[in-house]
Amino acid sequence: MNKRVLMIVTSNAKLGDSGKATGIWAEELAVPYYAFIDAGLSVELASPKGGAVPFDPASIKPKGENGAQVERFLADAGAQRRCAATLTTAQVDAASFDALFFPGGHGTMWDLPKDPGVTLCVESAFRADKIIAAVCHGPAGLVTAKRADGKSIFHGKRINAFTNAEETAAGLTQVVPFALETRLREQGGLFEKADNWHAFAVRDGNLITGQNPMSSALVAQHVLEALGAVPKKSAA
Repeated sequence: MNKRVLMIVTSNAKLGDSGKATGIWAEELAVPYYAFIDAGLSVELASPKGGAVPFDPASIKPKGENGAQVERFLADAGAQRRCAATLTTAQVDAASFDALFFPGGHGTMWDLPKDPGVTLCVESAFRADKIIAAVCHGPAGLVTAKRADGKSIFHGKRINAFTNAEETAAGLTQVVPFALETRLREQGGLFEKADNWHAFAVRDGNLITGQNPMSSALVAQHVLEALGAVPKKSAA
């Protein structure tokens, strides 16, 4: 496969004014990253500021205690170099990639919606009919993107993301700058969801979204199917 995926991640390491650290949720980057790599796709990483990107410390446990793909990612010198030297969103041509993928982590909620490069990447990919995927808080990177008619790219689309109920369960409703589920509904998205912490993803055309860290593999599978990189799974 000569397919290319651009993974856009947060540069933000601060959980608002809470005094706590945040960043990328490791599972949401590592699991799709290896799903794509192992399927023969090439992957590039970009972020609003470029350079080294932060990981939410809560998403990385001591060595040997993480999930298999996070352990693999932490031990992968090439992956670590990419995380230390991401491109800036302003310098990439998103339309030259076959798919965009936005991992989550609470960090996304502060910088991705405000970054002009992110908006440009998403709108460029949308106009070029590329696959646009996001998981958990990753859809925060899509909220500023508009169609040619001025409406959100979510308008009239089946959509999913980290839910209001999950944000409440995480105790961060009063910390995040906006409620992601509410924002997507306000933009005309047809929001669908599963119970808290269950793997769930929605595909509507070229738009693929998933609910939480447990949904990372499912969203990646949808992307691979959309790119023709793996056979489509049976509906059974």
